[in-house]
Amino acid sequence: MEIKALACARPCQHKLPLSRLSCGDIARQAQQCGLVAAISGTTVWRWLSADAIRPWTFRSWIFPRDPAFGDKAGRVLDLYQGQWEGRPLGADDYVISTDEKTSIQVRRRIHEGTPPAAGRARRVEFEYERGGALAYLAAWDVRRAKIFGRCEASTGIEAFHRLVDQVMSQEPYRSARRVFWVSDNGSSHRGERADKRLTEWYPNTIAVHTPVHASWLNQVEIYFSVVQRKVLTPNEYLSLGQLEESLLGFQAHYETYAKPFKWKFTRQDLRDLLTKLAKYEPSLEQAVAQHENTSPNL
Repeated sequence: MEIKALACARPCQHKLPLSRLSCGDIARQAQQCGLVAAISGTTVWRWLSADAIRPWTFRSWIFPRDPAFGDKAGRVLDLYQGQWEGRPLGADDYVISTDEKTSIQVRRRIHEGTPPAAGRARRVEFEYERGGALAYLAAWDVRRAKIFGRCEASTGIEAFHRLVDQVMSQEPYRSARRVFWVSDNGSSHRGERADKRLTEWYPNTIAVHTPVHASWLNQVEIYFSVVQRKVLTPNEYLSLGQLEESLLGFQAHYETYAKPFKWKFTRQDLRDLLTKLAKYEPSLEQAVAQHENTSPNL
């Protein structure tokens, strides 16, 4: 148990000039502290593995900073569950998740790569020349698994307007009762002015914002992760035109087999998360209380 406690402590607590602990580090520290006379890194690994403790790994995350985190996140989660303000969405209600993937570079490799072969992975030249960059704007219909997208020289209000036009000029969105647009707080669709602007463009739209620094609540980010894996890795395009053709071509290809994402994170999960985080940040208790007060009885 003391070895496991040592593994779960930060290295600086033991005055070690390390950012992470390996099994060998833990074994040496245990001997120096007098916990054991001798122990191997393999034994440490076996003990830690029993409890799935891996102190040499880490994940980056952003602690919630939005004072209305629970309220804003809850509205988005309700839409994913087919609810709005405590009532089920109708057949003529639609939920669109939208965002921009910015500054996608064209990387012209200075030498042609080689294809995979028996016992050998595909090889891609490390060095490249930059051939410009573009932005990919996308809108994902959460319930219909339909994707709309376009490439622009840069992001901005006008570029976002063109994406909205691309979606809302088509049926069934043009004649829908309500079309909910879920977006983050990017400069082209942030704040009350952006909400009013969207409604002026199309009166049947309703803007719904995720909390600040909560892009994981935006389903289109899942689609962007697919694009990153299947289209942009490795990046070895020759021109902006070729990159755009590939992005839009994949978009059409993906629609042939796409299904709605199985979103499992619910309001109850959000409540549990906020309660857990409040133990580390007392100011989040307000967010928990606000979430309790605004949660509809579903």
